Amino acid sequence: MVLVFYRDLMTELVHSDAIVLLVVIQSEGSSPGRQGFLMYVSKDNMSGSIGGGIMEHKLVEMSRAWLTKGPFKPTIKHQVHQAEAEKNKSGMICSGKQTIAVYYLDKKFKKTLEKIVRNPLSSILYSENGIDVVLGSEKNILAISDNVSQWSFIQNIASKSIVYIVGGGHVSLALSEVMSKLDFEIHLLDHRPNLNTFEQNNFVYTKNIIQPEDSHMHISEGDSVYVVIMTFGFRTDKIILKSLLGKNFKFVGMMGSRHKSAVLLNELRNEGFPEADLQRVVTPVGLDIKSETPYEIAISIAAQLIETKNRD
Repeated sequence: MVLVFYRDLMTELVHSDAIVLLVVIQSEGSSPGRQGFLMYVSKDNMSGSIGGGIMEHKLVEMSRAWLTKGPFKPTIKHQVHQAEAEKNKSGMICSGKQTIAVYYLDKKFKKTLEKIVRNPLSSILYSENGIDVVLGSEKNILAISDNVSQWSFIQNIASKSIVYIVGGGHVSLALSEVMSKLDFEIHLLDHRPNLNTFEQNNFVYTKNIIQPEDSHMHISEGDSVYVVIMTFGFRTDKIILKSLLGKNFKFVGMMGSRHKSAVLLNELRNEGFPEADLQRVVTPVGLDIKSETPYEIAISIAAQLIETKNRD
C-alpha cells in the first residue's frame, strides 16, 4: 500500500509544481487516523487519508493555503479528538489523538521518490530534516523529543502480505482492483495468452503466463502468502491445486460451487493426497454473503483474506 501511494505521488508530482505530504507518525486510542496513514494534497488533487472527517478537511485546506506561500520546513500537527481538549482540538469527538508530520515536496523530491519506489524492501525515514530511504526495518519505529522539535518515524515499505491470484478472468480483475486498495502485494498468473481481462488488469504488481502444472514454480512459499485459484474450469483448478498441495502458505482458496469443490477434493483424496493438506484448502473461497456479481464475489474473497490476516 505504501508503494502504491508513492507511485501515485510520483505521477502527481509530474503534473504539479509542489505537493504537501501528510504522514500520521503517531496515533493513540480511537484515533481514526492510524500510524502510517498517508495523504498528499496538490493544488487540484488529493489522495490517501489521514483519518477523514472535519480534521482531514481542515488540514487539506491548510495544506492548500501553504502551497500558495511556497516552501516551508517540515512540521508536525497534534490532533486531539476530544471536545473538552484544551488545545489541538481536531473537531472530532471519537477520542484518541494523533500526530501528523507535514512536508512540502517539489520537483527536487523526485530523486527520493525514485529511491522509494525502486527499493521495495527498504524503509522510509521521516524526520524534522526531511524524508529519506534507509535500510529495511521489520516494523514501524517512532521517536519524538519532549519539546517535539525533533522526531523520527521509520515506516516499512514492503507489503507484509502477498496474494497470488491464479486465473485472469472477470472475478480476478475485480479482486485485483479491490485488493489493490489494501495492504497486499498482488501477483497474477494465467495460462491463456491474449486474454482481454488479463491484459486489462493494471492493478497487480506482476502478471505472468504460465503452465498450470508449473504453478508451484511461480508462487513463493511463506507465512504471509495467500493463494486464490479461480481459473475457467474444473480440470485446470485441479492441476493447479495439485501443484500447490503440501506447500507452506498462509491461505489457499479456490473459487467454485460447493458441489464442484467437493468432487474435486474427493478426487484428490482418492489419488492419495493427505487429508491434512486437503483440509487446508478453503473452498468455495469467500465469505458467504450471497454474492453473485464479479465485484460482490471479489469483496467476499477480499473480506476473507482480511479476516485471515487480522486473526493473528
